[in-house]
Amino acid sequence: MKDGRSWPADKVERRNIKTIIPYARNSRTHSDEQVAQIAASIKEWGFTNPILVDVDGEIIAGHGRLLAAQKLGLDEVPCITAVGWSDAQKKAYVIADNKLALNAGWDDSLLKIEFKELTDLNFDVKLTGFSLEELSDLFAEEGNKYEDGKPGSMAQNYGEPPFSVLDTRKASWLEQKRAWRTLIGDDGETREDTLANGGMLGDVNNGVSLLDPVLAEIVVHWFGIKNGLVFDPFAGDTVFGFVAGTKGMTFQGIELRQEQAKLNQQRCDEAKLSCVYYNDTSENMDKYIEDNSVDLVFSCPPYADLEVYSDDPKDLSNMSHDDFFQVYKRILQNTYAKLKDNRFAVIVMGEVRGKKGSYIGTIPKTIEIMEGAGYRYYNEIVLINSAGTLPLRAGKAMQATRKVGKMHQNVLVFVKGNPKTAAEDLGEIKVDLGESDAN
Repeated sequence: MKDGRSWPADKVERRNIKTIIPYARNSRTHSDEQVAQIAASIKEWGFTNPILVDVDGEIIAGHGRLLAAQKLGLDEVPCITAVGWSDAQKKAYVIADNKLALNAGWDDSLLKIEFKELTDLNFDVKLTGFSLEELSDLFAEEGNKYEDGKPGSMAQNYGEPPFSVLDTRKASWLEQKRAWRTLIGDDGETREDTLANGGMLGDVNNGVSLLDPVLAEIVVHWFGIKNGLVFDPFAGDTVFGFVAGTKGMTFQGIELRQEQAKLNQQRCDEAKLSCVYYNDTSENMDKYIEDNSVDLVFSCPPYADLEVYSDDPKDLSNMSHDDFFQVYKRILQNTYAKLKDNRFAVIVMGEVRGKKGSYIGTIPKTIEIMEGAGYRYYNEIVLINSAGTLPLRAGKAMQATRKVGKMHQNVLVFVKGNPKTAAEDLGEIKVDLGESDAN
């Protein structure tokens, strides 16, 4: 007794798990999912919160921890013994321990900061006990309301809220990306040691630039059409063809490097997807793609010479900036004839600095090139990437040259014809609300 009140013993003791008795009338339930989360927490951090028992070993607080310990196959667990508690005190505390925790709230703004830092550090945020759905709701903000009378969040209805910023650092995005990467199996093995030192792309995919499969999935949902044909004139990895094929589109792509085109085709063939990769330069697309046959143009072209893929003189990444823009223009503008009327073209591009440190204008020139072909510039989406090693470099660069660290890419959306008619032709956006195709 202290100050007239009963207290648990101060000493933490280890008890054999078989001697601990669950409280028969514990009104708090523990789902298998929650027990698995507690077990994962114990595995990561250890037993940070002992089980509270009475002198007979009956649990007052910690039923979930006991179940998790049993799941982990532990023989002993740390316990604190409540000495001198009345039956009424024990019964009341069983309820109070569970209820008082539920009465706590969250500061969402601080919670977002913490989770963003955890995802930047590649920590498995599911160990915090938050579900991916809860985290999506936390970050979706205004996208979580009922929309047009349709229940569910915009993230559920459209894959991601259809805003001009897409954040690849979110837990739900990272989980889906991991699932796609595992399914596709593209680790950029034909692109090793190709990135310019310290380049922005080196921070995006662990040193190898690969298209983000979740972005590819979103583009198919928003701008593609089921059973339609999609064309990629710069098909440098397996990602988009695999995602598009999995989502029910027919894919045709052109890739200059023979080993990459062969590898892309092999992966899609093994998955029995309707994908064809042609080994050639896209300056020769007329040999493979019929005019007015394509329902969606989508590509992530080379970012000039930021990443050099080969020593082939026909490789855009191996050209001077002037030659790059000349060939880039011919290829992009030729896609206009291939695309059907009232359809979309989506180009993923990032700015590149020249030798003197200034941007070479890949974004404005891409827009100019596409508009020159007859496209209408319709949407711009900013794709936010993980900071990667930027925190180690950005401060020094800012002090020395006033350059900001770049951690985004631009997703430029164009339309051929009437966007309203295009939307009607493509039909309702349908996203699987259950498990994704990648899981």
